[in-house]
Amino acid sequence: MVYQWQHFIQQLIYPPRCLLCGAPGEGDRDLCADCHQALEHNQHACRVCALPLPTGAAAGSICGRCLRQRPVYGRCHAALVYDALCASLISQLKFNRRLSHARLLSQLLIAHLQAQAPARPDLILPVPLHAKRLKERGYNQALEIARPVGRHFGLPVLPRLCRRVRMTPAQVNLDRQARRKNLRNAFKVTGTVAGKTIALLDDVVTTGTTVSELARCLKRAGAARVDVWAVARTPREPA
Repeated sequence: MVYQWQHFIQQLIYPPRCLLCGAPGEGDRDLCADCHQALEHNQHACRVCALPLPTGAAAGSICGRCLRQRPVYGRCHAALVYDALCASLISQLKFNRRLSHARLLSQLLIAHLQAQAPARPDLILPVPLHAKRLKERGYNQALEIARPVGRHFGLPVLPRLCRRVRMTPAQVNLDRQARRKNLRNAFKVTGTVAGKTIALLDDVVTTGTTVSELARCLKRAGAARVDVWAVARTPREPA
């Protein structure tokens, strides 16, 4: 109730304004109708890993990679295709301290999850940052997105359930194999996960290497199922 009143007062004082073009926002989102339409919503995607599918693929298909080898996690749900507009929103949050972007990104993810109606997890685990990177940035963008999502669905958000114990180089220019090697033994489960169904929450899924490594650690620690909730999915994976 307190949060609802705070939100109402905030809307009166600071009415929504589009973070992409500056026009008045639509409803309670900081996004106008035109920019919302311009974003590429990830509606035609692999039903396992959420990789956007070719136009001619049947709805609900599974991509070739998942047919050859299912990922460690159960399913990935990603709201948007990672294009230039989406990249602008996410990069402003990650690198320019625009924490206001987290609320919009969480709203877009919530709308997608409501439409997809995935199996309800026991908790949400934001993908952790290493302590050094967290200190440099000052916040974990995945946690900032996860908080409104957890509040909306009535799910606990437990960022301390797992730690990133090894500092790894940035993965942006690495291929799939190099990413996998880069992340080996990078995470450690520090809480109780036995029998739990967990939603890993991240901003962008590229190859899925990070969430796969986390899912592997969680399942070794006894988690019953691990799914992935993400704001965006890249339209193609590095080799």
